[in-house]
Amino acid sequence: MPDNEKPTLLVIDGHSLAFRAFYALPVDSFQNRDGQHTNAIHGFIAMLINLLANEKPTHLAVAFDISRYSFRTREYPEYKGTRGETPPEFIGQIPLLEEALHAMGITTIAKEDYEADDILATLAVEGAQQGFRVLIVSGDRDAIQMVNDDVTLLYPNARGVSELKRYDRDAVFERYGVEPHQYPEIAALVGETSDNLIGIDKVGEKTAVKWITQYGGLDEVLAHADEIKGVVGEKLREQKDNAIRNRKLNRLLTDVELPVGPKDLERRPIDETAVREVFDKLQFRTLLDRVLKIAAAAGDTLTPDAVQAVSDPTFGLPVVRTLVDEELGHWLDSASGKGTVPLGLQPAIGPDGLSGFGISSIDESAWVPWASGRLDYAALESWLSGDAPKYLYDSKAAIKLLDRAGLSLGGVTFDTTIASWLLKPGGHSQDLAGQVYDFLGDRLAVADPNQLVPDVEAASPATEAWYVLRVSEYLAERLDAGSRSVLDTIELPLIPVISTMENTGITVNAEILGRLNRELGETAADLASRAYTELGREVNLGSPKQLQQALFEDLGMPKTRSNKTGYSTDAASLADLQEQNPHPFLDLLLQHRDATKLRQMVETLEKAIADDHRVHTRYDQTGTSTGRISSTDPNLQNIPVRAAVGKEIRSAFESGPEFTTLLTADYSQIEMRIMAHLSGDAGLIEAFNSGEDLHRFVGSRIFHVEPAEVTPVMRTKVKAMSYGLAYGLSAFGLSKQLRIDTAEAKQLMGDYFARFGAVRDYLRGVVEQAREDGYTETIFGRRRPFGDLKSSNRVLRENAERAALNAPIQGSAADILKIAMLGVAHDLSSKKLSSRLLLQVHDELVFEVAEGELDVLTDIVRDRMGHAADLKVPLEVQVGSGKNWDVAAH
Repeated sequence: MPDNEKPTLLVIDGHSLAFRAFYALPVDSFQNRDGQHTNAIHGFIAMLINLLANEKPTHLAVAFDISRYSFRTREYPEYKGTRGETPPEFIGQIPLLEEALHAMGITTIAKEDYEADDILATLAVEGAQQGFRVLIVSGDRDAIQMVNDDVTLLYPNARGVSELKRYDRDAVFERYGVEPHQYPEIAALVGETSDNLIGIDKVGEKTAVKWITQYGGLDEVLAHADEIKGVVGEKLREQKDNAIRNRKLNRLLTDVELPVGPKDLERRPIDETAVREVFDKLQFRTLLDRVLKIAAAAGDTLTPDAVQAVSDPTFGLPVVRTLVDEELGHWLDSASGKGTVPLGLQPAIGPDGLSGFGISSIDESAWVPWASGRLDYAALESWLSGDAPKYLYDSKAAIKLLDRAGLSLGGVTFDTTIASWLLKPGGHSQDLAGQVYDFLGDRLAVADPNQLVPDVEAASPATEAWYVLRVSEYLAERLDAGSRSVLDTIELPLIPVISTMENTGITVNAEILGRLNRELGETAADLASRAYTELGREVNLGSPKQLQQALFEDLGMPKTRSNKTGYSTDAASLADLQEQNPHPFLDLLLQHRDATKLRQMVETLEKAIADDHRVHTRYDQTGTSTGRISSTDPNLQNIPVRAAVGKEIRSAFESGPEFTTLLTADYSQIEMRIMAHLSGDAGLIEAFNSGEDLHRFVGSRIFHVEPAEVTPVMRTKVKAMSYGLAYGLSAFGLSKQLRIDTAEAKQLMGDYFARFGAVRDYLRGVVEQAREDGYTETIFGRRRPFGDLKSSNRVLRENAERAALNAPIQGSAADILKIAMLGVAHDLSSKKLSSRLLLQVHDELVFEVAEGELDVLTDIVRDRMGHAADLKVPLEVQVGSGKNWDVAAH
């Protein structure tokens, strides 16, 4: 019978695919109302829906392991012994997955004392014998041995379960160079790390393939072991029992007695009521729609409401309509409910800039081509610039794109980039396709930019706008009230402010940077020459390998900590080495590194100067997990403040020719002020409210002297400790930082906490509260999850504890500065001032001041920054002005 006429049996390794889905999708983004994590279930069902649509199986089953123990562990107790404990977030997901599968009419099978792969192998053999085309879905490479002319393996790629590699006999041979049934013989020789099956030392995949090909099989390889020369032959003879044991254990059973056979697994209709119930419990609204659509396509009997929904052309992806002129105006008015209903918006970029807009409601999508001056866009421009609510992905990029086209964008009420970061601030930024897959389980078609003729046609911007709307709704349901408030009142209003700052940029004097570049180059060359003289030969001062030889062999210096390439030559290791074992070569090397690093910084700034003589940095609102804004392309936040060269670099940043000066303003000790507020420590609050120098005040109480008698050394120790405690600094860390012994550091910390006990209580409490809640929270409600606080891995747990200590403080500082930026931007606009906000660097803001506006701008900045938060202590703002950034510093 031809394959296209055979019934198709699809059998899936449930645990294997569920674990793949668990690690592919973010844990924190998939949690139902009961707190049960659901990412493994979501990923599995999304994959299953795609399989049902693409493969159209007539018969179907999912096999599960009952436990880690089977006849294999009885024979070899170490089998799979290296696998860690099941992640706590995974626990409870398999029973719910099985419940969902049963509601979908899918048989699940498990067998005591056997693994799921044995069930799959048995069904595959029986299915092939009974005339089925068999598809095996598994992430276990042992499944390769099942492949033959009637059985194909669908194997998930490294991304998880979104893409499956099809392994037939030809594909297996192309990949491994052997027939499928020979693959476990290769694995027996090489070993399987995931199963804790130790192979033959020195034997890799290429060697194993060569032997199997040459001798015909594992038994023959072992029979001819005496003929194999060299160390590898010796290892084979010594450790052949490993290979024999491995082959016995990795052989899948094909005769397991099962309660059902292939013909019993005919695909059954879904139980719509049960599906709705379990998917509601899991909060899988999107997947429910997809399951109902698949069921309708298969001819299942559904309720009238479901039939009407899936038969409606607007169910699922809406049809894209191209709209212009009056028709566009009428559609916008209707789709947005006259400006009250949010629409998804996705601007499109062409070779000449803006090429059009994708706009979508939940059931209608429109493509609007942009041809400035040739069509009537009055309705579109009015809607874009107005307050009608719009949902976007990366709205800052959209604002800048529209600005270049002479358009303005208002009414941004949701941004999936910002919202997904608020939900999971420690994650990496994703493109829209990544969000669609992670949050909805759908695949958004994206063309490969490296292909001249892409294999896949990219989705229309109108379809992308529809997905933006869907992702927005998904995220909105999962944002807690505090995070939603931060989104609505801080992050979204800040986007146009940051966009304007980026477009404005800051004037930079290229002559100053050019001079600095030359001087630093000459300094670096001189330091290198002197270092070569000390060493007695030339080396590449940027090569870790050559430095290792120079330091630890030529100069015989004590070894630093070991790493993959030998011994560390990073800055911290060499600084410690120089302190403990000073040497002129090492001193010159460290100076050379500093000069080279500064020169690279200057060169980066030089290259970033645009045609308008200004540098336009890019601000990333989602670049940190604390909430602070980061600066890139170029990074203006890493210019050293106190170093002489850093001051010279800052002197190159000037006010533009049409402005009179720069104004800088930053917060004084904002993190310690927030510490005083959150801890409620009476001593710290008294220090700030009295206007006393904080570190002198604290020093006087720790060292039992009058404030005037606190020496600079005492003040330095107190300052280092005050800030260090908020970052989880240990006594050992404090001793290293201050170059004092650990006992003195411990005593210093003890004395500090004796006088400021509320600080100690707060720091202890914030970690314990985070351990209980799973997150920390700022004054304004910004949350930062800390799942590792309950980790069994000590290193991960302790790192999380240190981060959790300071997260509310750093996050609150970030929120306060952002609120201040919003207030200043509002006042500049409402008072129609020409002065401009140019830069945000840590706790500092830099402005360009127009003629006659210095006094009023200073008052605005002091007021807005000083009243950005209502704390138990005052927010002190330091303001300065001058022709360049260095002079304006205060």
